[in-house]
Amino acid sequence: MFDQIKSLLGFDESETATEEPTVLDKNLAAAALMVHVIAADGEITDEEEAKLNQVLHNHYALSDTEAKSLANQAKFAQSSATDLYGFTSLLKRDMSEDERILLVEDLWEMVFADGSVHEFEDNVVWRVAELLGVHSRHRMTLKQRVMGRIEEAND
Repeated sequence: MFDQIKSLLGFDESETATEEPTVLDKNLAAAALMVHVIAADGEITDEEEAKLNQVLHNHYALSDTEAKSLANQAKFAQSSATDLYGFTSLLKRDMSEDERILLVEDLWEMVFADGSVHEFEDNVVWRVAELLGVHSRHRMTLKQRVMGRIEEAND
């Protein structure tokens, strides 16, 4: 009977089993925050999606397949989260200060991925940095660093 109810509601375990993360670890929590940033303006562009996969691949030493899988899990985790605290509290506990600072830099990479800074994205980085215990001066320095790299690459 329970299976019939799930079927009527359109619940397919085979679809969600691969998407739903089993354990929230620091890589998944960080990736979910990155997804939250790129989704903040209401649209995830192809450029943002590519930057997310690139950052996950490079900064977490993942294969392309692993990075895409983590990105999919992060999308699920972010979409089912009620706030940022669940992610940031785990990261504040499990990451060193240097790792948290690097994460904020990764978040700025997400903000600039589509070529424009939306105020909602900027606000998410500010809130996450505060929750992670990253000082405002670090947050702004990291923003300038990422902007400088982008300007250099465009010259």
